[in-house]
Amino acid sequence: MYEVELKGYATDEIFERVREKFEFMRKEIHEDIYYQHPCRDFSKTDEALRIRIKRFNGHFEAFLTYKGPKIDPRSKTRLEIEVEIEDVDKYSQLLEALGFKEILTVVKTREKYYVDKGVTITLDEVEGLGKFIEIETLVKEKDEIPGAVERLENILKELGVERFERRSYLELLLEASQISQRT
Repeated sequence: MYEVELKGYATDEIFERVREKFEFMRKEIHEDIYYQHPCRDFSKTDEALRIRIKRFNGHFEAFLTYKGPKIDPRSKTRLEIEVEIEDVDKYSQLLEALGFKEILTVVKTREKYYVDKGVTITLDEVEGLGKFIEIETLVKEKDEIPGAVERLENILKELGVERFERRSYLELLLEASQISQRT
């Protein structure tokens, strides 16, 4: 399976259009703890390893997720392997014992909306970055990716999204912190 995902910069108006047009699913708080591999630089290989802690409606879920390199020039499409975990502290200890280093935690508030046939939109408010909109779907085969990207991009453009972003929130936050350290 491939996660086909597009992200764009959002405004209050875009948030309102989504809220009016699509079916609200739930509001979540995400805490994403990112790790660096001990032997290869994920920033150079375009990979990511994280523990996501998700809270919603008094519920708690946690996942260990590996994201492979982006495979499409227009979207954030990549192989994603996700495993549900119960004990975040034990998994953190395991990763650190294997030489992985925690690099940054990304915190966001996410509103999730159902579009249709496996397509969801999320409205994200990311601490330190601002408002974003993401749209995603899953496809089984690589040759389905271009059509899925086109469809998702058209939905975002209809909502008024003008600027798209392929970099992850982690990349954007790391870049912002480097800029602030230089000034």
